[in-house]
Amino acid sequence: MEKELSPHIERLREVLHRTGLSRSTLYLRIANGEFPKPMSLGGRSVGWLASDVTQWIESLKGDKNDH
Repeated sequence: MEKELSPHIERLREVLHRTGLSRSTLYLRIANGEFPKPMSLGGRSVGWLASDVTQWIESLKGDKNDH
C-alpha cells in the first residue's frame, strides 16, 4: 500500500519567490484568470497548492517552446 502525501500549501512569499513575479503582477494575473486562485486558510491568510504553482510554471515552459 502506497503512502498518500498530503498536499503542500505555499504561502505568498514562497509563491512570489518560485514564480519571480511581484505581488501586484501575481494578483493581476489571478484577476485575469492567468494564475490559480489562492485558497483561504482562515482570517486574512491565503495559500496555493504547490502542485498548482508547479503546473503553472511548467505551462510557461510549454509556451516558450511554442514560439
